[in-house]
Amino acid sequence: LMKKLEEEINFNSYLVTEKIPREMESKKTSVYFLQKVVAEPAMTRADITALESERDEVNAEINQLIEKRMIKYEPTDSKFSMYRQQASIISRKKEAKAEELQAAKEEMSSLERQMEQKSSKAHELEGSEVLTEDEFKQYVNKLRSKNTFYKKKRLEIAEITAEYGILQRTEELLRQRHEAIQQQLQAIEEKKGISGYSFTQEELERVSAVKSEMDEVKGQTLDNMSEMVKKLNAMVAEKKASLAPVIKELRQLRQNCQELTQERDEKKIQYDSCAAGLETNRSALEQEVKGLLEECAQEESNYRYINCMKRSLEIQLQRAKEEMKAYMSPDPQERRRAVREQYTRIILEQENHGKKLREKQKVVRESHGPNMKQMKMWQDFEQLMKCKRECFLKQQNQAAIGQIIQEGGKDRLVL
Repeated sequence: LMKKLEEEINFNSYLVTEKIPREMESKKTSVYFLQKVVAEPAMTRADITALESERDEVNAEINQLIEKRMIKYEPTDSKFSMYRQQASIISRKKEAKAEELQAAKEEMSSLERQMEQKSSKAHELEGSEVLTEDEFKQYVNKLRSKNTFYKKKRLEIAEITAEYGILQRTEELLRQRHEAIQQQLQAIEEKKGISGYSFTQEELERVSAVKSEMDEVKGQTLDNMSEMVKKLNAMVAEKKASLAPVIKELRQLRQNCQELTQERDEKKIQYDSCAAGLETNRSALEQEVKGLLEECAQEESNYRYINCMKRSLEIQLQRAKEEMKAYMSPDPQERRRAVREQYTRIILEQENHGKKLREKQKVVRESHGPNMKQMKMWQDFEQLMKCKRECFLKQQNQAAIGQIIQEGGKDRLVL
């Protein structure tokens, strides 16, 4: 818990001291530039052209400074640049991990809110609280024990039902045999001429048996009660005598059990403390191993990055040496193959091309007004010629119609 709180405090302090101020500074800078852009008047094409030319000049100056720095190559600067790059990479990774952690925390809070909503909805629907994991396990174990008890009782009921069916069948068979014997006995009595004798004898025997039983019960009730009391007292005394050593032994066993329980609790406390210490040491060792593995991977990555940078710098240094050799060579053909000479020639060509284009633009701007005026005059002349053509065609049509009318009047006069 302390470790989790320390990590949360470190993360929050990183957000407060580094990430959020840097983001606020960048936002303020962007707002300042946007306000500055909004406050400035609208730019014309000439302003854009001037800015582009200024940008080209600045780029050319930057290129010259880079060439000077390459000539004055210092290893310490390259080392510092390497460390700066590593620091920037680590800071970017740190920012990315912080953003991922913040997104994960937001997602966890949203999931917790959803869980609370689901639990409240389930509570409203079922009218009872949602069981926790331990309560649900206890409930499942109770259901399993009840299911086992139910299966056992169901098996006993099946056995009793089967036995009950067997007894019913036995009773039915005995009843049938009894009825057959009774019919045989009645047939014999009828044959001997003493029908009903067996029934009367059975009734007399039953009545005498009931009377003797009642007499015995009446006579033996007091004797049975006194004998039962004596037996109970004797049994109680006997049980007390037999249980006395057992109770004594039980007391000794209870005392031993209490001592063993106390010793077990002490041993358990020692075990728990030892296990907690070992678990803490194990987690610390795991964290240390994890940190060392990450450090090893980081160092390996740095080693590969340094090797790549070394190769790149060697290639750049070789190219720079070849460039300087070609530039300082007395042979004009060799000097023309130098990159600087090529770029200088291309820059001059582009500057001449740009100068020609600006002169052409200037001529176009100067002749724009007269050309537009001349184009307007040609459009008016074209429209005037169209009007004249339409008037001419209209006049020809009217003359043709008048001639047709005159010829029709002459024909009528002839008729």
